Amino acid sequence: MQISSRFTMAIHMFACIDTFKEQKMTSDFMAASIGTNPVIIRKLLQQLKAAGLIEVARGTGGVRITRPLENITFLDVYRAVECTPDNELFHFHENPNEKCPVGRNIHHVLDDKLNKVQKTMENELEAITLGDVKKDLQEWVSK
Repeated sequence: MQISSRFTMAIHMFACIDTFKEQKMTSDFMAASIGTNPVIIRKLLQQLKAAGLIEVARGTGGVRITRPLENITFLDVYRAVECTPDNELFHFHENPNEKCPVGRNIHHVLDDKLNKVQKTMENELEAITLGDVKKDLQEWVSK
């Protein structure tokens, strides 16, 4: 299992927006820092805007974070950019064979376990904020 790079790119984008807040922030600038195509950045910007985490000024290339970084968790960012149906981390195969004793019972066996794993991951993501990233980044930049 692997979370897509959209999540880490979005975190990187927030770091750029905050670090370079005194200059015009564009998708081209962020794409150059991340090493990706500006079209991907624009898609992520749309998702972050839809989640209410940023505001984007049309035409001017201005991006503003809507609340203090300490109030935006990794879970907020994850939910904004990861395209998981109903925020479910695990997608269960659709049609287990009801005639098979394993297929008939696999949901009963796995559902609670998978929900527990997802809840644990969400709790960990919720415990880390973009403020933590800013603090750590400042330490690394000053080395």
